[in-house]
Amino acid sequence: MSIISNIGPALADKFRKLVFLEHRPESGEVFLKQRRVFTLPSKAGWMFVLLLLLLFISSTNYNLNLGFALTFVLAGCACINAFLGFRNLAYLHLLAGPAAPVFAGEEAQFTLHLINRRQHYRYALHVGFAAPGHTEQAVDIAPDSRCTLQLSHPTLQRGMMAIPRVRLQTWFPLGLLRAWSTWLPDAQVLVYPQPEAFAPPLPVTGVAGKEGQGHSGDDEDFSGVRAYQSGDPLKHLAWKHIARIDLDAGGSLITKQFSGGSASDILLDFGSLPANLDLELRLSRMTSWVIAADASGLAYAFKLGALHLDAASNEPHRLACLRALALHQLPSPEAGV
Repeated sequence: MSIISNIGPALADKFRKLVFLEHRPESGEVFLKQRRVFTLPSKAGWMFVLLLLLLFISSTNYNLNLGFALTFVLAGCACINAFLGFRNLAYLHLLAGPAAPVFAGEEAQFTLHLINRRQHYRYALHVGFAAPGHTEQAVDIAPDSRCTLQLSHPTLQRGMMAIPRVRLQTWFPLGLLRAWSTWLPDAQVLVYPQPEAFAPPLPVTGVAGKEGQGHSGDDEDFSGVRAYQSGDPLKHLAWKHIARIDLDAGGSLITKQFSGGSASDILLDFGSLPANLDLELRLSRMTSWVIAADASGLAYAFKLGALHLDAASNEPHRLACLRALALHQLPSPEAGV
């Protein structure tokens, strides 16, 4: 039964590959040559064809010279419409730009460049993803110029998300004919795990100080800052650091750290999370911690499987952590990052 149900989609997929040349993703700049542009009458076009047939039959039956003239004039207009519609889309150059990483659940923004190297305007080109329900964008392109647009697509899960197939179509100039083509760029976007909404505070590993050197927090023994933990005295809050943090954007309070007391380092260790938690939930929690530590300006070490990154608090460190979380245990060559 499953074999029979798969025959339809399989044949449709093979048909599209043979007729509409929808093959593998294409890298680099793509040229929409003549063979890749297809034309068919629109609904208005089919009605126009029916009108021509009625005019021609009526003129033949009643031998109306004026009717023949009108039929031929309208047929000539249809031919001109077909030529202009085809030329409006054909011989266009296409190029995909880079896509910025996003978190799962956000809209991925794919950048596309439409390059017109011909000496004529191109009007009302509708560009969008071929998936049903996707909103298209209409653009005009001047001679010897390019148009850059962004298409958004929702992301549902972490990993590398390939761009969906792009469809370009136009009904220019009279709407009687639809010219279209499709394009599958070799472009992907990295999708990070969705941050946990109410993640626990950042984990802090305590390291006991030397005996006899303990102080209870004199300013002379100040040695650094760390993320605020429940139970920290308010007098130890680092107000100068807190003043530079946007708490509404996810930043957290910061506590002063003193030498001789309980020194603390932030280690985001995936292996320390409860094993009974779902894998995606653990990745989401690690993502939240990476964001929180980065927003607080704190150095943090990162450990995920065989990957161990030393403590740092810069942008490359944050991106490396998020990338590792996005590709963890995925059947991709990049999963080993």
